Amino acid sequence: QLQLVESGGGLVQPGGSLTLSCAHSGGSILDYYSIGWFRQAPGKEREGVSCISSSDGRTYYADSVKGRFTISRSKLKNTVYLQMNNLKPEDTAVYYCAAEGPQYSVQAMCALNLGEYWGQGTQVTVSS
Repeated sequence: QLQLVESGGGLVQPGGSLTLSCAHSGGSILDYYSIGWFRQAPGKEREGVSCISSSDGRTYYADSVKGRFTISRSKLKNTVYLQMNNLKPEDTAVYYCAAEGPQYSVQAMCALNLGEYWGQGTQVTVSS
């Protein structure tokens, strides 16, 4: 069973930065699974924020975060990161990471909220 654990959430002022981490146990998975970051704000549907491919590291970003968020991975640490800069109040949400097999493109993974395995989520609050 693959387990994903998110960390790094917290309270930050508008314009601030946070880095989320998605670590997993059970061996190296980044050679097979694509990893995505998703978020869900109160009263809203879950949306794909950014996804990274297992095969070639190709990335996808939602329009709302392009230029502000950066997804990256460390195969050595079995960890995927989401660097979030210039945070806005509308970025407030619970952020989840998920792992999905390589049969889907990163665009599909993010757009369709695909994930075979999910973490428990970490809260990000952007407020002054």
